[in-house]
Amino acid sequence: MQQISSAAFSDTKPHYELLDGLRGVAALLVVWYHVFEGYAFAGGTLIESINHGYLAVDFFFILSGFVIGYAYDDRLGKSLTVKNFFKRRLIRLHPMVVMGAVLGVITFCIQGSEQWDGTHVATSMVMWALLFAMFFIPAYPGAGYEVRGNGEMFPLNGPSWSLFFEYIGNILYALFIRRLSTKALTVFVVLLGICLACFAIFDVSGYGMIGVGWTLDSVNFVGGLLRMLFPFSLGLLLSRNFKPVKVRGAFWICSFVLLVLFCVPYVEGVEPICMNGLFEAFCIVVVFPVLIILGASGNTTDKTSTRICKFLGDISFPLYITHYPFMYLFYSWLIENQYFTFGETWQVALCVYVWNILVAYLCLKLYDEPVRRWLSKKFLKKR
Repeated sequence: MQQISSAAFSDTKPHYELLDGLRGVAALLVVWYHVFEGYAFAGGTLIESINHGYLAVDFFFILSGFVIGYAYDDRLGKSLTVKNFFKRRLIRLHPMVVMGAVLGVITFCIQGSEQWDGTHVATSMVMWALLFAMFFIPAYPGAGYEVRGNGEMFPLNGPSWSLFFEYIGNILYALFIRRLSTKALTVFVVLLGICLACFAIFDVSGYGMIGVGWTLDSVNFVGGLLRMLFPFSLGLLLSRNFKPVKVRGAFWICSFVLLVLFCVPYVEGVEPICMNGLFEAFCIVVVFPVLIILGASGNTTDKTSTRICKFLGDISFPLYITHYPFMYLFYSWLIENQYFTFGETWQVALCVYVWNILVAYLCLKLYDEPVRRWLSKKFLKKR
């Protein structure tokens, strides 16, 4: 996050403005996907819109690998120590992780401190869940502090699972992956790509899709690790071999492609292979790398486009990491009132959507940016 939080670039290197914008577009689509997930959850049906919105996480991972490679490959271990790299990543990511946990506990208490089955959760367990979430310690299914009772790794703020794997990716990059030669990295990426494709195409999870990683059972952990390692490593490889291509309107083209891919209906058929998994593997292995190359090659041509991309990039991570606590409330309201369609509640759904964007922006300006500036001055040496 990053998933949604793309890496901070080197102090002297320019941003890829279009990649910032695309990160924001993907974040907006994730929120829309989660809105429609609520109707499916409440009614026990398939998601009817933005069906493949969870693929945004895989897009974030490849984008994260690309920008981290661009920002740090040529100076980590030289002008930048591994220790300071970890400091930078924590300062970039963790303040909003803490904010997501705080919002999660507030909304959980508003919801009545109840699991999905109606079981009341003791305040002590809620506080343990908050403490574990702030220190980014995942919950295992059935633990007392797994307060929602559906197995989430971070029950106060479900999407934090992808940041958990992002942290693993950053650690592996600093200690191991960055040391690989380009040829060795290519082999590593190919092997991971084969593993990920097989996981999706042969439906190892049994979900009929690749939306795994949010819980700590064995299949989800392995699947989540593959979902992070392949696109993240592929992004690093792309950054090492990147050569821009001539393209006009890259931002709009890539945004449209993301929208179309995410809106493709669930692809039926699981024998002899999972057709939905085949489609998703194609998106991750083939389409997303092309979108990264196009996005990195394009340029904003006017002040309006520049402002749009900057705004979307700025709110992308705050939006991703703060929106889901409010989705829990939205889901609870849908279930309680037995609303199962967008047509019945479109006004509320749009309000939820706009509210999340507003909260993300306020968190960015009033909390994230000031806290990161203070932490940077206190813990990072100027270079």
